[in-house]
Amino acid sequence: MVSDAIERVVVLRHPIERVWAALTTAQGLSRWFGSVARIDLRPGGRAFFRWDDLDGESVATIAVVDPPHRFAFRWGIEGLPEDEALQTLVDFTLEPVPDGTRLRLVESGFAQAAADVARSAHRTNTQGWDTELVDLEIYLDAAA
Repeated sequence: MVSDAIERVVVLRHPIERVWAALTTAQGLSRWFGSVARIDLRPGGRAFFRWDDLDGESVATIAVVDPPHRFAFRWGIEGLPEDEALQTLVDFTLEPVPDGTRLRLVESGFAQAAADVARSAHRTNTQGWDTELVDLEIYLDAAA
């Protein structure tokens, strides 16, 4: 049985507005999520992410923009052709807490792919999010 979702919760020692900007601006995203990012921040808008060290690029479609509390996008499942319709939903929820901002990340929709593809994509993205969320924290702490 393939897990359908990845879920991570971190508390970042920064105000919600700073975390929101890191998640939703090209300048912020380019500092922690990939090497280069472009984003058209509106539902139906596109976001482009490139990772120089992976020689890879991803295109996402913005699904939800609710500043500064929720941001979500859909993107392709790793291991499927780029024109494949199956996508996962990456959903960030931000909540102010006494120590800063609680960030909840949920990426869901892996189980719609064939089991071997879903397992591999889930494993790859789990490792990716673990790394990227550390990079987010490092970026925010350095910019403070």
